Amino acid sequence: MRLLVTGAAGLLGRELVRTADHDVIPAYHSQVVPGGVQLDVRRRDAVRDVIRSVRPDGIIHTAYKQDDWAATADGAVNVALAAGGARLVFVSSDAVFGPRHTAYQEDDSPCPITPYGAAKAAAETAIQAMLPEAVIARTSIIVGSDGQSGEEQRVRRLAAGESGAFYSGNIRCPVHVTDLASALLELLTSDVTGIAHVAGPEALSRYELGRRIAIRDGLDPDQLPSEPGEPSDIQLDCRRTQQLLKTRLRPAAEFLLA
Repeated sequence: MRLLVTGAAGLLGRELVRTADHDVIPAYHSQVVPGGVQLDVRRRDAVRDVIRSVRPDGIIHTAYKQDDWAATADGAVNVALAAGGARLVFVSSDAVFGPRHTAYQEDDSPCPITPYGAAKAAAETAIQAMLPEAVIARTSIIVGSDGQSGEEQRVRRLAAGESGAFYSGNIRCPVHVTDLASALLELLTSDVTGIAHVAGPEALSRYELGRRIAIRDGLDPDQLPSEPGEPSDIQLDCRRTQQLLKTRLRPAAEFLLA
């Protein structure tokens, strides 16, 4: 399979390029990826031209910018419009939901409370209408092993005394980037269509996750400042998708072992 990975300079994109057993063409925006193609997903003509040139059999679309509707929502639509016969896996987010005390199922309707969540929800709606055979893979906080994820970098900064705090009331389902990449590659070659939840099975507060990262990295977890913050419990129930996968989505308690 010839696979186009958008957002290939990001944490997830890099892992997909590294692990995919396909002919992979990385697409990047500003940070050059060797062997890749430059692509601004906000430009419909550029997306069309790149996909026509690459002629991929599959596309995993990871590119987004959290504070940019055009990059997150319009960019996803542009990729879907140009996909042609390529199999599309769109990486979405738990941000399409608002807080509640029970986990969200795949068939729950989006109810975003942030502009970023609204952009992802809009992209989901458009892709489902245009390409019902596509996969929309919702995930949560992505953590790595090499300190390159945003969460890991924030732990180091706050442990070093930078201002800020982790919120103990912010609950999510963190996933390891290797597990997520493997699951997305499985979904790419499967007959799954529609919504798939692909996050970790363990719900943690941002503060507890930060503490576990600190312990793994030999830092003092008690140096991490915390605040209750606005209560925000958003969990994805991934059991249905997990049953379809060979990849096991590990809990943070396992993938953050020191």
